[in-house]
Amino acid sequence: MKRNRLITLLAAGAVSAIALTTAFAQTSSTTTTTTNPAVTTSSSTTISTSTIDGTGTITTYTPGTDYLSFRTETSTEPVKYYYNPKETIVVDSEGATVDWKYLRADMPVKYTYVKEGDRMIVRKITLMKPVSYYEKTTTTTTTTKP
Repeated sequence: MKRNRLITLLAAGAVSAIALTTAFAQTSSTTTTTTNPAVTTSSSTTISTSTIDGTGTITTYTPGTDYLSFRTETSTEPVKYYYNPKETIVVDSEGATVDWKYLRADMPVKYTYVKEGDRMIVRKITLMKPVSYYEKTTTTTTTTKP
């Protein structure tokens, strides 16, 4: 009797552990279906997106463009990611919002992106160090002779 109860408890624990690891391993995904009402035949387009996190170093960033490049930890070649300055947020390691002017090449970052079709669109960039680390302070000393 005790042995059956022990086996039942162990089996329930194993099933719970498998269910939890599966739940934590899933990524979020969104599916959008659009139908064109101007076309008399039924047509629909399905776009599947999932949020993915990455870590790397900015290799190319030029203000005014719609893309930047990261060198990931797993790849030696830079990968091009697109962004929208109105939708993509930049934060420092402490979670404070950072202005885009602080981004530059050779900055280690964490980023979250969405793959839409063949484009990877960055939604969030997190600097690995606080903004104060990147800010340069210049001191000017003036001496006057009497």
